[in-house]
Amino acid sequence: MRAPTGEQYEIIRTTPDGTVRAVITELAAGIRELQIDGVDLVEPFPVTSSPQSASGIVLAPWPNRIRDGKWTWRAVDGAEQTLQLALTEPALGNASHGLLRFTAYELADKSSDFVELAATIYPQNGYPFLVDTRVRYELSDDGLTVTHTFANGGETEAPVAVGAHPYFRIGELETADLQLTVNATARFEVDDKLIPVGQQPVDGTEFDLRTPRRVGDLDLNDGYADAGPGDLATLAAADGSTVTLWGDDAFTFVQVYTHRSFATLPTGSVALALEPMTAPTDAFNSGLGIKRLAPHETWSVTWGIRYTAPTASTLPAAPAP
Repeated sequence: MRAPTGEQYEIIRTTPDGTVRAVITELAAGIRELQIDGVDLVEPFPVTSSPQSASGIVLAPWPNRIRDGKWTWRAVDGAEQTLQLALTEPALGNASHGLLRFTAYELADKSSDFVELAATIYPQNGYPFLVDTRVRYELSDDGLTVTHTFANGGETEAPVAVGAHPYFRIGELETADLQLTVNATARFEVDDKLIPVGQQPVDGTEFDLRTPRRVGDLDLNDGYADAGPGDLATLAAADGSTVTLWGDDAFTFVQVYTHRSFATLPTGSVALALEPMTAPTDAFNSGLGIKRLAPHETWSVTWGIRYTAPTASTLPAAPAP
């Protein structure tokens, strides 16, 4: 039987302390599993299922939403063109999560501890540009490094941005009981279509996550700005273990989503999406974070996941002989 997510690319790295393992899917170049010594760092989903709530997928050539799927492209010569994308989030009337969500990526390169997948965005309604994309997943001793590369195959400038949609966890620990830190100084205010209508500092508000907060006490589907570079967000457990989302200087935005109806979790449990993004929601209209790729220009950006094991001082004491 063929998997709903196509081919499954398993990569494994043996370290002095154990094993790092990931499974990447042909569909949407998604992260289906990521473990260190058997500890899940993202919410896994069965090989027989489609990605749960966009779990682990690549978001390109824009992350998150575009209001009404409509945007205006202003070319270098000053000409303007109003473009209409398909409304892939019909409940809110938006175009959501880019154009590669249901695309099968091709295998470009693979070794034991890395895999690189490629997909082309062809000119289409609402996006009349030709852009070749690649994503490389490479294991390290403490996690995963992800590099996205875009190449403009056309003869005009092309706007691009990228994000990803991992849901984080720490092994079998209840995510609701973990402490979340988000290193961002500003948050986007949104309307009833979840489209930004303003940006405000987080200082003095309930949305300031620079001080750790218990995940179960939060109810968020919010975009943050002025995050990174470096560590964007961290989940921490009482035993000292952590999982951290980091990014290079292109990843200054992060979406935080506390999902309480995640299909593979018991009712009432929380799945936590921490989405690294080079541009925020509705960026094709605001222009924030958009990279204007010149003809034949190439652009690469990198983010990753880092795990810290429990500290010795917090591990359970060994039983007396």
